[in-house]
Amino acid sequence: MGGMRLDNSYARLPPRFYARLDATPVAQPRLLKLNARLAAEMGLDPAWLASDAGVAVLAGNAAPEGAEPLAQAYAGHQFGGFVPSLGDGRALLLGEVLAPDGRRLDLALKGSGPTPFSRRGDGRAALGPVLREYVVSESMHAFGIPTTRALAAVATGEWVMREDALPGAVLARVAASHIRVGTFQYFAAREDLEGVRALADHAIARHDPAAAEDPEPYAAFLRGVAERQADLVAAWMAVGFVHGVMNTDNCTVSGETIDYGPCAFLDAYHPAAVFSSIDHGGRYAFAQQPRIALWNLTRLAECLLPLLAAEEQPAIAKASAALDAFAPRFNARWREALRRKLGLMERDDALADALLQAMAENEADFTRTFRRLDGDARAEFRDPAAFDAWAEGWRARVAAEGMDPAARRAMMQAASPARIPRNHQVERALAAAAQGDMAPFETLLAALEHPFDDDPRFAAFEQAPRREERVTATFCGT
Repeated sequence: MGGMRLDNSYARLPPRFYARLDATPVAQPRLLKLNARLAAEMGLDPAWLASDAGVAVLAGNAAPEGAEPLAQAYAGHQFGGFVPSLGDGRALLLGEVLAPDGRRLDLALKGSGPTPFSRRGDGRAALGPVLREYVVSESMHAFGIPTTRALAAVATGEWVMREDALPGAVLARVAASHIRVGTFQYFAAREDLEGVRALADHAIARHDPAAAEDPEPYAAFLRGVAERQADLVAAWMAVGFVHGVMNTDNCTVSGETIDYGPCAFLDAYHPAAVFSSIDHGGRYAFAQQPRIALWNLTRLAECLLPLLAAEEQPAIAKASAALDAFAPRFNARWREALRRKLGLMERDDALADALLQAMAENEADFTRTFRRLDGDARAEFRDPAAFDAWAEGWRARVAAEGMDPAARRAMMQAASPARIPRNHQVERALAAAAQGDMAPFETLLAALEHPFDDDPRFAAFEQAPRREERVTATFCGT
C-alpha cells in the first residue's frame, strides 16, 4: 500500500512477547483531527493520511506496507498490587516509522478492538478519552516534555458502551517505543531469564546504544532509565502535572509520558493534590510522584538482577548503585526548574519552599502564580498579605543578584507557561466534540500550541477556574 511503509523490530523478538492479530475494522471511519506537523516530522505525507486510504490505516481498516500488527504482552503493579498478565487490551503496535532524522518511531492504534489481553473488555475507545489524550499529549510536547504523541484521531461511526453509549474513536499514537517496566516484569514473573535478556538487549539497542559498549551494559541501561525518569517527573512537576496512574505498566524505559487517563494539571496548588477517582489513598499525588517513580524503577531493577551479576548480593549492589542516580538527578532538575521560575541566578531552595508553602495555605493557582510573580501574583492568594511577606525577601534577593530585568523576565516566562490544558476547559471542548462540534477543540489546541507566549487571542484560557470549575476528580477512559 502506498503512502506509508513500516518496519517492526519488536516483531522479530520471540513469539511469546506478543500476540499477532489485525485490528477489528470499524463501520464508518472519519478523520477528526490529523497532526500534520508530526506527520511531516515522521516523513509521512499529510495529504495521503487525510485521504480515504490513509484514514483506513489510521482507523485499523487497512494495514500499510511492512506492518506486522501485534499486541504487546506486559505485566504491572497497579496501585501497588501486582498483576502478572496485562498487555495491550485495546491497542496494536502496527510497526515503526523510520523518520528522516534517523529516529525509529512506534506507530500504534488505541481503541482498535479486542486482543487476547482484553480481559473481557471490548477493546474500543470512546471519543472523549481519545481527544483528551490528543490535546494533553500535544500540550506536553509543546512544554518540551518527553511524551507519546497523537498522530490522528478517527471517529469510528460506532458506539461504545460504558455507563452510557458513547461515540467511538481510534487514536493513532506515536512513541519512541512502548516498552514499559511492566514489560520486563512480565518475563521476570515467569522466571524467563532469556526473555528478560532479549528484551533488555532490544531496549538497549533502541534507547541506550552506548550502554552496549559499557563493561556492564545492563547496569548502564538501568542507570539511563533512572536518569530519564528523574528528568521526566521533574518536568511534570514544573508545570503542575499529576499523572494520576503511575503504575509500572505506565512507566516507559524511554522516559516518555504515556497513558493520559485520569491525569490533570493543578489549579490551586497543594502537594497532596490527587485527582484520579480510583486513587483513594493518594498513592499518586502530586508530591508523591518522585517517590513512586523510584519505586517503579526498583521493580525494574529486580527484573534485571540476574543480568547484573551471577550472585544476588553483588547484583543488588550494582542495582542500588544505578538507582542512586535518581534522587540527586531529580532534585537537581526540580530545583533548577524552581530557580528559573523564580527568576534567580542561583538556587534558593528555602525561598522556593516558602513560596510553595504559602501557595498551598492560600489555595493559590499554580500556573498563574508563577507566571505573574513579577506582576499581580498576590491576587492569586486568599490572603494577599501572605504573598507580600514572601515577596519582600524575593525582591531583595532579585535586587542583590542584579540580573538584567528583561533577561530575568524572559527566563521566568520560558519556565512558566501562560496556558495549560485545564480540566474544565478540556471537558468543555470534549463535550462539544461529542455533539459534533470540533471548533472548541481546535481553539483549545491552538491556544496550547505555543503555551509560553503571551497571546491576547487566548486570554480566556489563562483565567483561573471558578471554584466550582476546579478539577477535583478525573476518570480513566477505559
